[in-house]
Amino acid sequence: MHQRQAYRGGVLHFTGHPEQGSEAPYEYWPDGALLICDGKVEWVGPWHAAAEQIPDATPIKEYPHHLLIPGFVDTHIHYPQTQMIAAYGEQLLDWLQRYTFPVEMQFADPDHCASVARWFLDELLRNGTTTALVFCTVHPGSVDALFQEAWERRMRLIAGKVMMDRNAPEPLLDTPETGYAESQALIERWHGVDRLAYAVTPRFAPTSSLEQLAMAGKLLKQYPGLYLHTHLSENKDELAWVHELYPDAENYLAVYDQAGLLGSRSVFAHGIHLCDEEWQCLAATDSVLAHCPSSNLFLGSGLFNLEQARSAGVRVGMGTDVGAGTSFSMLRTLGDAYKVQQLQGESLNPFRALYMATLGGAKALSLDHLIGTFKPGYEADFTVLDLESTPLMQQRLTYCNDLAERLFVLQTLGDDRCIEATYVLGQCLFQK
Repeated sequence: MHQRQAYRGGVLHFTGHPEQGSEAPYEYWPDGALLICDGKVEWVGPWHAAAEQIPDATPIKEYPHHLLIPGFVDTHIHYPQTQMIAAYGEQLLDWLQRYTFPVEMQFADPDHCASVARWFLDELLRNGTTTALVFCTVHPGSVDALFQEAWERRMRLIAGKVMMDRNAPEPLLDTPETGYAESQALIERWHGVDRLAYAVTPRFAPTSSLEQLAMAGKLLKQYPGLYLHTHLSENKDELAWVHELYPDAENYLAVYDQAGLLGSRSVFAHGIHLCDEEWQCLAATDSVLAHCPSSNLFLGSGLFNLEQARSAGVRVGMGTDVGAGTSFSMLRTLGDAYKVQQLQGESLNPFRALYMATLGGAKALSLDHLIGTFKPGYEADFTVLDLESTPLMQQRLTYCNDLAERLFVLQTLGDDRCIEATYVLGQCLFQK
């Protein structure tokens, strides 16, 4: 027997990129309906047409003064760093040594892993995020704990064990051989289980030897369908360090390229300080960048060139990058993304911003055939936004003339208080 549930409220989803093509890239109904059947979208459209589409006796949940959108997609975040969010006073390399590595050592304890994993996933859902690409630690138990918790919630999650064999504290180091073997065991255990996928995860080039990066490339060849998740060109001191460690490499990205780590499922966080050759290589290999504006501002790393990514044809997703990022809220992250572009003489259109956090994020993770929009047959991960969640938003929205203005207010004034409910496969996993 089929399980159906209908929802009434404002409904918005994207069908294409807001700045590509001549057709309208989204569908919006101020009074809309979303019909879910067995965890998937069955129908979406205006409420006045719903009577013909919704079978009799279908329960209807009404959300007046709310907006239903596909769940947010976070393309770069660190679950072990939730304990050290808002750590004061350092830029990237010193920040890693002073705060990150000591916190990650605690994940040798399986009970600690499980406790943080539960809290982390609950916080994602509380902020309307239903899919994420996640860094764990070097400990296999950190991956087991996160996948176990995600599997119980049936969340779509991509994660992997950090591979790191040098330039870090001894308790956090593996070797090319153990990093490969432990990653392989985790792949065999979790990749493709329900909605879970594995990402081969060297932390970044300075903490992996050429031998280890080659082992990461070997895993990608051995198991088609895996992801690659790492960092790239975040900080100028980092770039200088990479040049010192890899003097024969033409540029930072070339270190990864020579190890066979580029491709359509390879996601590189940051990409702030890229040369023309690196932009061309990213586009030619269909590799992806995760834009992390809050983190980049917090660590003083630099300003991401979104327009250059667009002109180069490089896919870009949005990442909160907790714990250098200071919020799990994708809305707050989009607000910071707007400011980053303003500092470069550009403006981030609110349609493009919301697209990047939903369908654009799904495209960045090669999941746009499953999530990110309300097309019939797609998985029913969605978020209900309260457009009157604060007195300030309620007052400001009174003076908005169109949808673009309302979305921009949401982008700049919104935060976790806007999340009324979060649904995964049609099941409510968070309710305010």
